[in-house]
Amino acid sequence: MARNEIRPIIKLRSTAGSGFTYVTRKNRRNDPDRLVPRKCDPVVGRHVDFREER
Repeated sequence: MARNEIRPIIKLRSTAGSGFTYVTRKNRRNDPDRLVPRKCDPVVGRHVDFREER
């Protein structure tokens, strides 16, 4: 199905080493590279970078 190819489910893992993850979808056409958003890590209690894992 085209939906899974264009917008796959990805995991965003915290770079702080807490093991916390967010699960989301991304559009491969708009963002072909790996995402590195800055989001809140509730385990650490502050905003950190989250790297994309597939």
